[in-house]
Order: sequence, then C-alpha cells, then structure tokens
Amino acid sequence: MNKFSKLVVMLLSVFSMGTVFAQQATESGGGSGAAAGGIIALLLFTLIPIVVGLVFLVGLAKTFSKAGQPGWAVIIPIFNLITLLNVAKKPVWWFLLFLIPGVNAIIGILVSIAVAKAFGKGAGFGLGLVLFPYICYPMLGFGSAEYIEE
Repeated sequence: MNKFSKLVVMLLSVFSMGTVFAQQATESGGGSGAAAGGIIALLLFTLIPIVVGLVFLVGLAKTFSKAGQPGWAVIIPIFNLITLLNVAKKPVWWFLLFLIPGVNAIIGILVSIAVAKAFGKGAGFGLGLVLFPYICYPMLGFGSAEYIEE
C-alpha cells in the first residue's frame, strides 16, 4: 500500500469514527448515552478540525488583505507562499529556499518573524506564528494590528 492509499484509509477511518461509535451503541443496546459518545467523537474528529482550519484560512486571508495582498491567495499553493514572502518584505527568490530540506525550517522561522515585525509585533509573536499558526494568524487578521509599509 502506497503513502496516498494509507492517507486515504486514515482519513476515511477518522471521518467515519463517530458513525461507528453511534452504530455500536445502538446495536449493543447502549441507548442514547452511548450514542451521545458517537456524536461527541464525530464532533471531535471531524467538525472541530474543519472549523479550526477554516478560521485559520480566513485569518490568514485577512492578514494578507491588511498587507495589501489578495486574500484569496491563501487557497492557491505556491502563490500563497510567494504572497507570504511579499507580506514579510522578503525577496521572492526565497521561495527556492523553502525547497531545500532543513533550510526551509530556518527560512520559515525568519519569514514568520518578518511577518510579525511587518505588523508591529516582536520576534516572540513571530515564533508564535511558527508554533501556533492556527491561533496567531487569526489574531493578526482579526486583531487591531496594522501593516507597516516602508
């Protein structure tokens, strides 16, 4: 089984986990309490990650928009990275550095710190963009931070 097949099987199993729990509860006569466990599993494994992902994407789109870049760029692979480099005020050729294993981690940290500084935040917030992007990018997008043009 190749990697893609394993990924598909894993995703299908995660998405169907809530249904399986609910079905087992009704077959075993577990009643509504056991079925509620299935609903909770469905929420935990499917709906919450989808909502968190959407909040992240919208927050990143708002961050791009604040910087004068197109917000829709977040959904276009490669172009979103080039747009992020523009927001960070880094040269576009840095995109090639993201293709080099090991170097890409360092460049990602440098770009995140540059994005934070472009919004008047410190290096600590830039590290937050690296470690907690699902929290920090929506904070930039929906918060009061203003893009500093120089």
